[in-house]
Amino acid sequence: MTDKFDKTPAGSPTGPASVSKGATPAPEHIRAIPVRHVGRWISGVVVIGLLVALGYAFSQGNIQWHAVGDKLFDSTVVAGAGRTLLISVLAMVLGVILGVVLAVMRLSKNPVTSWVAWLYIWFFRGTPVYVQLLLWFNLALIFPVLNIPFIYKDEMTDVMTPFMCALLGLALNEAAYMAEICRAGIQSVDEGQTEASHALGMTQGKTMRRVVLPQALRVIIPPTGNEFINMLKTSSLVYAVTYNELLRSTSQIGSTSYAVMEMLFVASIWYIVMTSVFSVGQYYLERRFARGALRTLPLTPLQRVKVNLAAFGNRPSGGVSA
Repeated sequence: MTDKFDKTPAGSPTGPASVSKGATPAPEHIRAIPVRHVGRWISGVVVIGLLVALGYAFSQGNIQWHAVGDKLFDSTVVAGAGRTLLISVLAMVLGVILGVVLAVMRLSKNPVTSWVAWLYIWFFRGTPVYVQLLLWFNLALIFPVLNIPFIYKDEMTDVMTPFMCALLGLALNEAAYMAEICRAGIQSVDEGQTEASHALGMTQGKTMRRVVLPQALRVIIPPTGNEFINMLKTSSLVYAVTYNELLRSTSQIGSTSYAVMEMLFVASIWYIVMTSVFSVGQYYLERRFARGALRTLPLTPLQRVKVNLAAFGNRPSGGVSA
């Protein structure tokens, strides 16, 4: 026979009969006191102190800040920024198109096309962009004349203008990286999708265009956005082929006005503005393509600010009670 134990807490002033049968005692209010994170405050003060010291150092430096403001919207600088944006967009478009073609060739069962695609990716990923730009710029040293029988013939120096050298150098290099990005996106699609398409009578090309690539975009879009932002900055290397983009425009003004550092600050501001604008566009583009993969989309920065403000406004004073 099992003994029955009294479950009344020891030391309680009232016995079991003190609580009426069937009644539930009301829970006591719990006062939650937030934990003090001293380390966070110390690290925050240290970071703020370093930022203040950095700002003070720049304020005491021999910098003509009025020159930065005067030349920020100079017609030469704005034109250079426009050419930077133009060459970046065109190079990225060509790189994406050629990258998709190379990715399909790389995954082809034809050993010739697969090997050629691999060789292209190996070469352009293995050599620096700066070297590739110089190769295109000096191509006339080994091919003085561009001769395509019955189609086109002209001096190589007239064909390889600074714009053409910049476009080919950036686009062909970008295609090698986009090929690997697209290949990863295509391989992320389940093989059952391809098998089902073939069972419906779709050809290999039609399956790739209408089934595989649309689903692969969700994986391809994020790194492609990063590549374009990187392209905006990499375009400064076309300075070497005398293409008059943003960096070259600001450098020319700096060399004549002796405001070298100030014009580099101007170029940096323009690069930051352009990359920031396209980063916002990339965020919302990724959000749109993630609609079919996530149950609930993450809050946008503006929505997070609204939620935090609403939570701060509804926060009770004097701690949290439960």
